[in-house]
Amino acid sequence: MSEKSGPSSGFTKELLRWYRRHHRNLPWRGTSDPYAIWVSEIMLQQTTVQTVIPYYEKWLALFPDLGSLAQAPLKKALKAWQGLGYYARARNMRQAAQVLVERHNGRFPSRYEELRKLPGFGPYTTAAVLSIVFDLPYPVLDANVRRVVMRVARMSGRPGAGKDKLIMKRLHGWIPLKKPGLFNQAMMELGALVCTPRSPLCLLCPVSNFCRAYETGEQEVIPSPKKRSVTNIEAVVGIICKDGKYLIQKRPSSGLLADLWEFPGGKREPGETLVEALRRELREELGVEVAAARPLISVRHAYTRFRVRLHAYECRLKADPKPDPKRRRWVSLRALRRYPFPSGSARIVDHL
Repeated sequence: MSEKSGPSSGFTKELLRWYRRHHRNLPWRGTSDPYAIWVSEIMLQQTTVQTVIPYYEKWLALFPDLGSLAQAPLKKALKAWQGLGYYARARNMRQAAQVLVERHNGRFPSRYEELRKLPGFGPYTTAAVLSIVFDLPYPVLDANVRRVVMRVARMSGRPGAGKDKLIMKRLHGWIPLKKPGLFNQAMMELGALVCTPRSPLCLLCPVSNFCRAYETGEQEVIPSPKKRSVTNIEAVVGIICKDGKYLIQKRPSSGLLADLWEFPGGKREPGETLVEALRRELREELGVEVAAARPLISVRHAYTRFRVRLHAYECRLKADPKPDPKRRRWVSLRALRRYPFPSGSARIVDHL
């Protein structure tokens, strides 16, 4: 296998030749706008391309530049992100936009150390922006790139920090000084379309001549990351309506699903019935007793580390909850559409 480095590398030449001919025509690939490129890179993390496209187009319609995002209410940004998951990314994007407008005259800095300080700019996002926007030779490392390199170099064992150091060393040898962003996109595209996790299309691969796993017939031996255990959770919420308006409450500004809105309720404890859990949760959260409860709908939703079955009950209370303007609101059915909800709660809104 070739160990030559730099833009003259046969591996790099063949990869870029393939990419120019076969890359997908995606909305963010037709722009040189740093803001639009940044938005796409954040959205594409752990999300499929087809899922991202409508979100990307809607986001740019709502927030066409850094200034509009910096000035947008947090609720509006979270609502535009609803359904993509990892809501901290939307909050970080808004915060980063504010910093860029206030401290950098609305421009992305081209130095790694400065860019890395911005909210939400980890090693991947920083390298992607610097390479694609500024033509700086910083390689990106995501699951697709990691898999390609591990197969080409025939690295055994599970991916991890130790492997990533070796992978980055090899990428630094391959990435060209000219159009390094194109190289990064080509590596990710190769992993997405050809060097797939299962049944890779080796006969169509432009760099199979450089691949030691293909040479030894061990394409399938590169293991995927160890699966995380998933916890099953049952939760119950109360749908409380008064004078045509529904009671919703805002989650804390830190932690899981921060700053999103939800119906009052919570997890069912061991040994509780759903109604018992509902009564306890509303007593603890609202300081009220439930007079009557009727099942409305149950929905399921999966997160990275747990699966939730969410039971919604129409409730009649014995008294009104105490006012809490900062945390609770009575909202009309139509107005509920303007609030950002976790996906399970959003499906309850759809049902209503």
